[in-house]
Amino acid sequence: MKYQNIKKAVFISRPNRFIADVLIDGKKERVHVKNTGRCRELLSEGTAVYLERSDNPDRKTKYDLIAVEKLRDGLPPLLVNMDSQIPNAAAEEWLKTGKLFSEQAVIRREYTYGASRFDFMIEDMGKISFLEVKGVTLENNGIALFPDAPTERGVKHINELIRAKSEGYGAYILFVIQMKEITEFRPNDTMHKEFGDALRKAEQAGVKILAYDCIVTHESIVIDKPIKVRTEL
Repeated sequence: MKYQNIKKAVFISRPNRFIADVLIDGKKERVHVKNTGRCRELLSEGTAVYLERSDNPDRKTKYDLIAVEKLRDGLPPLLVNMDSQIPNAAAEEWLKTGKLFSEQAVIRREYTYGASRFDFMIEDMGKISFLEVKGVTLENNGIALFPDAPTERGVKHINELIRAKSEGYGAYILFVIQMKEITEFRPNDTMHKEFGDALRKAEQAGVKILAYDCIVTHESIVIDKPIKVRTEL
């Protein structure tokens, strides 16, 4: 997935979860943040961020904040895509490559099943599968963690996948880790143990838990390699 009209800036502050103040060429500008998560470990004053300029003249903000150079002690900054809207688009692009299902698979977005709307329904060789995508921007010493805030909606989706699996459908959860240099993925039990418990229950029920890292540049993101998933406490 590629972005257009990218501009580098310096992060100043985040008055609320939807907006941030940045410096662009020395001038203060208010921008839209495309991630309503906390992201406190990413957005600190003086951090380099990357913006996409909107071509909509009616918008209140000219730019969307899409990526950040995460500061790390003793290591070069780690480029992290923090656009919460991009993992599904990247996942669709990846699914069409035939790396999980066949290249002939029919892929549909936003498919309603039970009380949930899954990100994808895939029909392949006569079998229907549901796939839910979760974007991951939180890492600690090379370990990717999800969620970065409590997510009752995420727990609901997992329980629906468990039900779908019990009824004979294929069921998948894909964690799209929006960065490189990751060694493994774990549920963030410290933040929301209910989500971790639900994920472990899903794994036992036969739901396939996948995690992949991404090649991230200032203007693109592409799903790349599988990452080891560890769900145990």
